[in-house]
Amino acid sequence: MTAMHPPDPLEHERSFSNGVHEPVRLTIAVPTYRDDARPLIARLSRLDGASECALILFDDGSCMDTLIEAHGQAIHAYPGPARLVASSANAGRSAARNRLLAMCETEWVLFLDADMLPDTDAFLRTYITAASGASQPSLVAGGFTIQQIKPGEDQRLHYGHAQHSDCINAAERMKAPGRFVYSSNILVHRAVLNDVGFDETFQGWGWEDVDWGLRVAAAHPVHHIDNTATHLGLEADSVLVRKFGDSGENFARLVRKHPDAAASMPLFRAARAMRPVQFLAPVAKSAALLRALPVPLRLAALKLYRAAMYARYL
Repeated sequence: MTAMHPPDPLEHERSFSNGVHEPVRLTIAVPTYRDDARPLIARLSRLDGASECALILFDDGSCMDTLIEAHGQAIHAYPGPARLVASSANAGRSAARNRLLAMCETEWVLFLDADMLPDTDAFLRTYITAASGASQPSLVAGGFTIQQIKPGEDQRLHYGHAQHSDCINAAERMKAPGRFVYSSNILVHRAVLNDVGFDETFQGWGWEDVDWGLRVAAAHPVHHIDNTATHLGLEADSVLVRKFGDSGENFARLVRKHPDAAASMPLFRAARAMRPVQFLAPVAKSAALLRALPVPLRLAALKLYRAAMYARYL
């Protein structure tokens, strides 16, 4: 077991610690950008095993002093060693995770997004047991659900998409272990992270975790278990549609890096098929945003819209 002694912060960062220096088994690493991580921190603080886990929250340039101060107060209430680091510049999702790794001193790191909430009281204990029983450096993916949240009227599209595409049990995820690594809830050994870093050329939203999962699976064992957390951060319909439309360049980068894996993805085949009819994208977008339509039809339109937008890059 390793005591946590935080390194000096970089020039452009502010650092706050709760002053606890007890030996720990693993580090919980939480990147955040303008998300309120207090529900997650409060939930983690009450879980069995919390005092055996260090916690590092990295604010990736939100520049929101009130929220940073609130996070600092939450950090001080955490029972194990805890630290908040706030950057003055936004570097992106991959860079934030790489920065977190640089601050972790334990062999095992549990990455959790700030808008996640563990689904069971055994959440941390399950990961501690998995780390203790591992015979070699590996990745353990817990999966996520939406069971602790109810969608608002303007979140039904994201809720439906998550239900059908993201909330997948461990047995199904193991059929394509690299493809279904959701970095919002993963336990990973430092040796794996040192060998396979997050690609910082992925900018904005989408596909950087799939790229990373595929690269990890090619070099290290990947295990999927049912140790889920709820994704609280459902997007408004308009935001989700915008993110889907804007993520084509990241998807194209994924295709270039992993052509064989991409070829097996229905989305890739749909995007290729949409090349001659990309002009349908605005029609599909309008249908996806039309709340008068049943959600299944809106989801079909959303998929069509994303495929049409991605076709521009393939």
